Amino acid sequence: MTALGFGERGWGPALLYGAVMTVLVSIAGLAIGAALGSLVAWAKLSGVRIAAAIGGGYAAIFRGLPELLVVYFVYFGSSATLTGLDHLLGGEGFLGVPGFAAGALAVGVISGSYQAEVFRGAFLAIAKGELEAARAVGMGRWLMFRRIIGPQVLRFALPGLGNLWQVALKDSSLISVTGLAELMRTSQVAAGSTHQPFTFYVAGGALYLAITSISDRVFEFAEARATRGMRREAH
Repeated sequence: MTALGFGERGWGPALLYGAVMTVLVSIAGLAIGAALGSLVAWAKLSGVRIAAAIGGGYAAIFRGLPELLVVYFVYFGSSATLTGLDHLLGGEGFLGVPGFAAGALAVGVISGSYQAEVFRGAFLAIAKGELEAARAVGMGRWLMFRRIIGPQVLRFALPGLGNLWQVALKDSSLISVTGLAELMRTSQVAAGSTHQPFTFYVAGGALYLAITSISDRVFEFAEARATRGMRREAH
């Protein structure tokens, strides 16, 4: 317990810091994935063949590749791109992308390929009559999105997004290969430094379970709030 404590030789603060970093990089990744997923869903629903093909190709590639390979591609590829641009501008040396930025982008790219299907399915779940009625009363696209499409897509997508949040949390453990001191990386360092791998991997697993348990409650509350009108209508 001394090794897990908050004393001079304890790893408690480092593990908590790693847990916070895991949550932050997962939130950033989920947000990036939401932006990418929305664009891909729009492309696949647009009816434009080129846009649909690009969106389908993106989803197929990043859903088919191993997550760790995507992390490597994003981390080393973005660093190589920045270094190349810097050399074109007269710079020298190597420019590395910060581990947090590379990790959030990698998680976001992976999550976006799955969120695209969640958003597409949520849009298709909207009653066509509501959209036809909105057009009939002269609603513009932005007003229709703000009042009808956006709220209902979010409502229908929440269960799927809750599952993808859990996936993002687990994918964040792969970011340890970039050197970011998230929970998995911190557990590895602590295990190696103290020669107590079982203790610290159990502690890391317990923190992951605590995060996912709290996340479940948050999404359950959000779903209850989002569907409260539907429940009243059912009664």
